[in-house]
Amino acid sequence: MSESEEQALAAARARIADYRNRIERLDDNSLDLMFREGRNHNWWLDKPVSDDQLREVWDLTKMGSTSGNCLPARILFLRTPEAKERLKPTLGPRNVEKTMLAPVTALIAYDVNFFEHLPKLYPIRPEMKDRFEADAAVAEDFAYNNGSLQGAYFIMALRAVGLDAGAMGGFDRAAADEEFFKGTTYKSNFLCNIGYGDLEGIMGPRLYRFDFDEACQII
Repeated sequence: MSESEEQALAAARARIADYRNRIERLDDNSLDLMFREGRNHNWWLDKPVSDDQLREVWDLTKMGSTSGNCLPARILFLRTPEAKERLKPTLGPRNVEKTMLAPVTALIAYDVNFFEHLPKLYPIRPEMKDRFEADAAVAEDFAYNNGSLQGAYFIMALRAVGLDAGAMGGFDRAAADEEFFKGTTYKSNFLCNIGYGDLEGIMGPRLYRFDFDEACQII
């Protein structure tokens, strides 16, 4: 390890030690915001979302861990009426109106050729690129799994900056790929409407969630 690499590692460890000293855990307000009271929204207030907010969301999303720092997620933000109209034919009937009303719709995709960037993103093991380059099926599975993980980070990042999320499937992925990603190595995963949720669209209390013993074991 070079002197500059040692200094960078020492600085990273110092930052981690610093935040651990400052922050033991999230407080109740933060837990409510991120998890306990966070809801998936269907209807939206007429309140804009700025480009700066979207950039902040990405800057948080990208910090979530992925295997080998592969970062396969690609996000296309659809804001203009023209972009929404291009998406509209791919939507299931129940998803049309709420998507047209959302200030922004994110098309969350993943790059099946993510491995091209591994020498830059994961320089400690540049040979990882060869494994995925040699097996397209393994590469796509890896990209989908880690891209979905980044999609979950994306939803939590939206909540963290005070926005609401309306994640959904219910669209024709192949048609969306043809419309937005033709000629690329990107594939659609899911959609996420973004804005400030209209509470009139909340139809009832949160649905049942499994208790620990129903879903978890300690062995």
